[in-house]
Amino acid sequence: MLDVGDLAPDFELPATGGGPVRLSEAVKRNRATVVAFYVLDFTPG
Repeated sequence: MLDVGDLAPDFELPATGGGPVRLSEAVKRNRATVVAFYVLDFTPG
């Protein structure tokens, strides 16, 4: 669990356009980066 002000750990996920996306690379390109997770989005549950 992160506290306010903590840095998020680096991670890599598949991108919708193909290939991976790495958090550290996104932050290098865009100083402000928002990561949002939607629990059960696009699922019947």
